[in-house]
Amino acid sequence: MFNPSNTFECRWQPSRRLLAAYLLAQLFALGALLVLDIPLWACLLGVLLCVGHAVWALPRQILLNHPSAFSGLRRDVDGWQLWCAGHGWRPVQLRPDSLALPMLVVLRFRLPGERWVRSVCVPRDAQAADVHRRLRVRLKFSRRRWAAPE
Repeated sequence: MFNPSNTFECRWQPSRRLLAAYLLAQLFALGALLVLDIPLWACLLGVLLCVGHAVWALPRQILLNHPSAFSGLRRDVDGWQLWCAGHGWRPVQLRPDSLALPMLVVLRFRLPGERWVRSVCVPRDAQAADVHRRLRVRLKFSRRRWAAPE
């Protein structure tokens, strides 16, 4: 029999605080590269790596405007699923090292057929307060939350 309490769905939007924290970290990294007494080629390589990371991470993890950016989570009879615009709902296996804190939720998950574990950061300002609270509660107390998708 289907139990409606087993269903859960939430979406999130880009977070201004996460963007500010990321830009501040990039600023510190670039500043450190400029004040270090290292060869010019090493400094340029570091700057190139920082810019490359920003080009990759900003649309996928921070601004959520890339087709493969995850921006929703649901739980139903099929298990946990994450939403991305390019693929729709994708089944995932949540990992035990996922973190649900009042200011931040870090979802650690594995897609079927992949060996590596991915992460999604959902700060408190990316959702309404009650939705963020329900997400934290669901992650902490859901049965079979670490089960692999079937």
